[in-house]
Amino acid sequence: MSQFKKHLNIDVLTAAQERIKKVFDDFPNIYVSFSGGKDSSVMLHLVMEEAIKRNRKVGLFFLDWEAQYSLTIDHVKTCYELYVEHIDPYWVCLPIKTDNAVSQFEPEWTCWEPGKNWVREIPDDAISDYNYFDFYTNPMTFEDFVPEFGYWYAGKEEKLTACFVGIRADESLNRFRTLIMKKTRFEGLQWTTWCGKSVYNAYPIYDWKTADIWTYYGISGKPYNKLYDRMYQAGLSIHQMRICEPYGYEQRKGLWLFHVIEPETWGKIVARVNGANSGALYGKESGNVLGNRIITKPEGHTWESFARFLLDTMPPKTAEHYKNKIAIWMKWYLDHDEEIRDCIHGDTGSQDMPSWRRVCKVLLRHDFWCQGLCFSITKSDSYDKYCELVKGKRMKWRII
Repeated sequence: MSQFKKHLNIDVLTAAQERIKKVFDDFPNIYVSFSGGKDSSVMLHLVMEEAIKRNRKVGLFFLDWEAQYSLTIDHVKTCYELYVEHIDPYWVCLPIKTDNAVSQFEPEWTCWEPGKNWVREIPDDAISDYNYFDFYTNPMTFEDFVPEFGYWYAGKEEKLTACFVGIRADESLNRFRTLIMKKTRFEGLQWTTWCGKSVYNAYPIYDWKTADIWTYYGISGKPYNKLYDRMYQAGLSIHQMRICEPYGYEQRKGLWLFHVIEPETWGKIVARVNGANSGALYGKESGNVLGNRIITKPEGHTWESFARFLLDTMPPKTAEHYKNKIAIWMKWYLDHDEEIRDCIHGDTGSQDMPSWRRVCKVLLRHDFWCQGLCFSITKSDSYDKYCELVKGKRMKWRII
């Protein structure tokens, strides 16, 4: 990674403040995407310092996942109250669909879904009216909702709009890629990306380390989410702490923490989504159950037969979904004269390789959108048509 890094002769705090000033100078429309986590909170405080200096209001967008720690919600409330005079609040509590990586019977879940026993009640001031946003359809996926909110905030006149996002390149490879991949940027600035129409994302703290985040809190005295104190007491290092919705592929690793940190919330988390209890039980393991690093197959099976066995044990709709994805993936390799082998050295790593063992890893991880096979998430409004189209092709190809 170091080959992409360019060291500046200023500290990261000063650099972030200069980037934020640049956005305020050039963008008439600004909002902050806020999660209540340590990074987005630092970003919010820095943005609000500049907004207050300029006597400017900015939008504050918080997508409430319903199944969240009460400590996170308390912190979000604190921040909304702290900056109430300088924000346009958008605390969103609408049904939003996303992955449930702890169950094959319910591979997606929808927060604030009507008819369900919610983990929490909707806050009084939150946006829960389905008609509030003219783009909203019930339910939307997270991947659809977030960019549409940006376009909506830009307005029909499509004002030049910046969304501040508190991600750091040092935190994960995917976030690093977000910043170094060739993309359209505002005036060529590496810490910005174009989101479509007149909307750009700005990442003012992209080059901060985890230690920088906590140094900022220590020196500034600004409020932070006290959940991190509990996580530290539970034995997590500062690099392991994450705050997000609980049932996704990476997030499920921390699902067990609900039981330790907020036992009063744990029972509701288990009852809310199919598979949450087993997801928490095995979320700390790295073996066959979740297929994170090392996977094994039952005696007497090849990796191909094990993959087909796993598909046969799934609910029919889920199995069809996986078969469609796997067929497209296999067809690409076959068209390029590459054999789908039973296993290849390194095939469960980050590099995509044509093997049945890699397919097994995807199935064991409950990787519903098959991102481990280089797929992206299919937009909700075209998913059914996509399934029918691929199913027809699959039958013609006779691959799986």
